[in-house]
Formats: sequence, structure tokens, C-alpha cells
Amino acid sequence: MTSTEMLIRAALVGIGGTIILDLYAYTLQRLFGVPATNWRMVGRWIGHMPKGEFVQPAIGQASPVPGEHALGWAFHYAIGVGYGLLLLALWGASWFQSPSIVEPLILALVLLVLPYFVMMPGLGFGMAGSRTPKPNVTRLKSVVGHSVFGSGMYLTARLLETTA
Repeated sequence: MTSTEMLIRAALVGIGGTIILDLYAYTLQRLFGVPATNWRMVGRWIGHMPKGEFVQPAIGQASPVPGEHALGWAFHYAIGVGYGLLLLALWGASWFQSPSIVEPLILALVLLVLPYFVMMPGLGFGMAGSRTPKPNVTRLKSVVGHSVFGSGMYLTARLLETTA
């Protein structure tokens, strides 16, 4: 497999994990009323960064940004691709030829530092969601979501493994 093919495979694994995470969030929202991440607000946060505004005290009160909804979704999938590429960088092409669930779960759980200490504070939710109405529920949702994402990367890699 060429380097380009390997990079594409890693990106697809990240996209697949993201799709599975989104299906999980959609199912929770439809069946149990559990609110999913509001990617419009994430897009708003990202949209304010070029102005040097990296932390919003309350993202819902920040001025809207043109295309914020699409920007938030694009960011979400770009992060998924980045995680797939990081999986390749850390465990190499051999993981993609014989994937196991351990590596993407480790990666997804270690990278909880990003939502806890970058995204949540940047959106005005405090460190690890400390300013949300139910911080422990917020944290648990992140742990479960990242676990679903890691599992989704594994399942996608297994699917791609059978098509190679």
C-alpha cells in the first residue's frame, strides 16, 4: 500500500469513527431526548478565533458568525480525520492491516484533554464542563462519546481491512 493510500485509509477511519459517533448521538437524542453537541455553537467559537477571541464567556451570547453551522460540522469532521491520521502516526500502517480496538480507544480517551481543557473552556463551559448544569454528566457524555468514536474507528478499520 502506498503512503497516499495509507493516508487516505487513516482519514477514512477518522471519518468513519465520526459518523458512528454522530449516529450514536442522533439515536440518543431521538430515543431519550439527550441533547447532542450543538455544532453551530462550535462553529461560532471557531469563527471568533481569527479576531483573537479564543474564549467566549457564554457562546450563546456571542455574535453569530456567517456559516457557523457548516463551520462547526466541518471542524467536527476535520478533528475526526486528524484523529485517524494520529492513529497512523502513533501505531503505523501495521495497525491498519490488522486492527485491534485497544489503540483507537486509548487515543480517543487520552485525547479527552482537548474537549475538557480547550473546547469546553473556549465555549464558556469551564474546565471539563465545570460551568455546565451537570458537570459530571457532561464529563461522562464526553467519555462515552469518545469511547464510541474510538470503537467506530476500529469498526471502520475492520471494514476497510476486508476491502483491501
